[in-house]
Amino acid sequence: MYPLLHITTLLHTLVIASATVVPNRVNFDLHHQFNLPIPDIRPPAYTPTPAISLKARPITVYRPKSLDAHEHARLRSLLHAETEPIEWEQMVVSGPDIEDRHTLSQLARMTANAYQLPGHKNWYDLDPSWNANASFPFGWDNDQDGFRGHVFTSRDNSTIVLSIKGTTLQGPTSKKDKLNDNLLFSCCCARVDFSWVFSTVCNCYSWSALHQRCDDTCLSRALIEDSLFYNTGVKLVKDLIFLYPFADIWLVGHSLGGSIASLLGSTFGLPAVAFEAPGERMAANRLHLPLPPPIGNSSRPPVPITHVYHNADPVPQGACTGVASPCAQAGYALETRCHLGKSIVYDTVQKLGWHVDLRKHVIKQVILEVLDLEDGWPDEDGNEWDVPVAREEEDCVDCFKWEFGDYKDKDG
Repeated sequence: MYPLLHITTLLHTLVIASATVVPNRVNFDLHHQFNLPIPDIRPPAYTPTPAISLKARPITVYRPKSLDAHEHARLRSLLHAETEPIEWEQMVVSGPDIEDRHTLSQLARMTANAYQLPGHKNWYDLDPSWNANASFPFGWDNDQDGFRGHVFTSRDNSTIVLSIKGTTLQGPTSKKDKLNDNLLFSCCCARVDFSWVFSTVCNCYSWSALHQRCDDTCLSRALIEDSLFYNTGVKLVKDLIFLYPFADIWLVGHSLGGSIASLLGSTFGLPAVAFEAPGERMAANRLHLPLPPPIGNSSRPPVPITHVYHNADPVPQGACTGVASPCAQAGYALETRCHLGKSIVYDTVQKLGWHVDLRKHVIKQVILEVLDLEDGWPDEDGNEWDVPVAREEEDCVDCFKWEFGDYKDKDG
């Protein structure tokens, strides 16, 4: 479990700011980690370094009027295949300005910091005025839990950023990271081919001489496990909402962490930015997440999710597949490619001459060679933008070679 102590100690230092006015900038200036005082050692002529300013903008979100009713409806659908109506509340909140290059770059640095504690060589200083105590961690006290990251707060506690760690290939969380990857992003229990029969993460495959079949009910029930990071994340977000009742809460993450941030953002109606994340639309369906109904001409639910990735990374495109792929060789079945919300896709293949390569998935390379690049990014009409335009992924289909149904009941 994440250490609640690090969170509850903040109750004694909170200064809650009213959120009636949506700010257009968020000034981050964290100063606290383990409730230790920071001495004032400034010389008389000291001039404070201005805090980095992240741009924010008002966005419309749809939230369930009752979180308990939302969870009850989800479990009723998952366990009993029965629908239950959800009441949604429309509101305007302050969200990250996804069209601003610097804002995306800073949020990406927060996602990178979810992989280590302050003081580590790979830790990013978000601003010269900040130090290693610029956030408080969660999940680092228990190697077996796996769900880790950091919580960043604005100077007046009006904005909270929850940054969720992605997959670690070799480390204490690797086993659970892989379990979550293969449960959420594989077509059927990480069964790539017949040779994976002893490496699958659930028993939902239904044998057929002519077709690849997978049991839908079995898949959904496999996602009830407490080891699923989504379930742990729901508890953490509820705690943050309780501790910061008037704050705007943003969610960010890289890879697996980005997909979890998206699923949690869709659950609570919170803005989320996911970097290089596998497609999580199918996972949302299998989790039976109640989502707000489509609006206007869109066929997709209006969730406040933004995916950011480039087209030389095979992971968010569902292209690291097949027995010979590096993902499969490492034991990962990352087969989904359809995302919730909108996606910002950087054309690094055309602009930078990159080839599709799993090594381009690393967040450090994304930050330094893509997000920090000051050149404009052209669209299909020849217009250049600091950040590519965010678009919905229409006509996207996952796992088209598979057939899904209630095959286990028929076979049994």
